[in-house]
Amino acid sequence: MHAQNFNLDLYCRRIGLDHTPSQVDAAVLQQLMQAQLRHITFENLDVQAGKVVSLVPETIVSKIVGDDGQAKRGGYCYELNGLFAMALTALGVSYQFVFCRPMFYPMRRPKTHMALIVTLGQERYLCDLGFGSYGMRAPIALSAVNLTQQQDFDSFRLIAPTPTDYVLQAQIDGLWVNQFGFDLYAAEWIDFMPANFLNSTNPETIFVQKLLLIRQTAVGRLVLLGNELKISEAGKTTSQQVAAAELPAVLSNYFGLAQ
Repeated sequence: MHAQNFNLDLYCRRIGLDHTPSQVDAAVLQQLMQAQLRHITFENLDVQAGKVVSLVPETIVSKIVGDDGQAKRGGYCYELNGLFAMALTALGVSYQFVFCRPMFYPMRRPKTHMALIVTLGQERYLCDLGFGSYGMRAPIALSAVNLTQQQDFDSFRLIAPTPTDYVLQAQIDGLWVNQFGFDLYAAEWIDFMPANFLNSTNPETIFVQKLLLIRQTAVGRLVLLGNELKISEAGKTTSQQVAAAELPAVLSNYFGLAQ
């Protein structure tokens, strides 16, 4: 994944790093992933404004990073994982995109989500920087099937229903809940164009129905769904209603966003 205007130093500035790594091991991969999650908001402001989200790589960089590393926008899964893929490309790290089937809905859904499989040495890691409230918070090695992964105050695990299929689960209220499933078929960037159009325009998708913002923190997450703001810290969640007049301040103060 490459964009003519992507600059690794500016990307690192955007995600709050005071240095640009020269090489990537498992620890650096986790550092990059968590820094992006905590500094770039998952958001659907463009969809709510009636726009089809652009998957042109240069547009993604301009929107999220800007020409000085201080842009004030985020994006949803294709944009966020695409941006992370650009950083991996710049760092010389091998990866592939994979199609994922969201599994927390009551009905079966198509494979409209995107994640990354990153290869470091002999190990492959699942990375995802754009999946809902219970999105993973650090890379998970594919070899760690059935092993609980404690990530901040959340717990995740990979299970493998078949030798070629994986499911990411999150522990919610003491139960393991399926989040998304995937296999290791390598997808191309262009393959996500139809799913992106569906998520940008179909009235049945959550992105079209409601405003959705998510920002990970070191102790939990911030979620704005419609007009309800949920603040999770150390496993405890509080919620409050956001009036229309309060929205600009909430976007800025909680999510670092400018409309």
